[in-house]
Amino acid sequence: MKKSTIILLVAVAIVLLWGVTGYNGLVNMDEKVSNQWANVETQYQRRADLIPNLVNTVKGYATHEKETLEGVVQARSQATQIKVDANDLTPEKLAQYQKAQGAITSALGKLLAITENYPDLKANQNFLELQAQLEGTENRINVARKDFNDSTKAYNASIRKFPKNILAGIFGFSKRAYFEAAEGAENAPKVEF
Repeated sequence: MKKSTIILLVAVAIVLLWGVTGYNGLVNMDEKVSNQWANVETQYQRRADLIPNLVNTVKGYATHEKETLEGVVQARSQATQIKVDANDLTPEKLAQYQKAQGAITSALGKLLAITENYPDLKANQNFLELQAQLEGTENRINVARKDFNDSTKAYNASIRKFPKNILAGIFGFSKRAYFEAAEGAENAPKVEF
């Protein structure tokens, strides 16, 4: 074989090796983002599963707070109906998902606020355990969202950097959306005594 043919074959082999490892790396990063999204959904589902128990516990003590209780149940129902595919996380769909989850957060805040009027409820062991589980779940949601954003950042950066951006364009890897702060989060809550 001629020297130029050997050099050409080595160059082609290097490019192919780079293409295969680059593609596999992008696939791994894409799967990590999808996995992190599944973790986010799992934590939101955990919260949704806790809500009926919490509402039923409060119902026994606060029967005349029907509007607040129905608001929590309705927010939960609406949020659990919104499904977002990990492979189709557009900013619009993610914003819609966040809005529905924010409605649950708001409704739960109202529910926990009315419990302050019921000393017997606040002392109820079942309620205290549910409240602690809910607080733990909220923390898990925050961690899952942060992990999702971190893996999305790494993935998005990777598909935009040269030369992997060439592979990303060829194989259809596209930018993923981030979780963002809820609307109004930049304003500090008012505390009045």
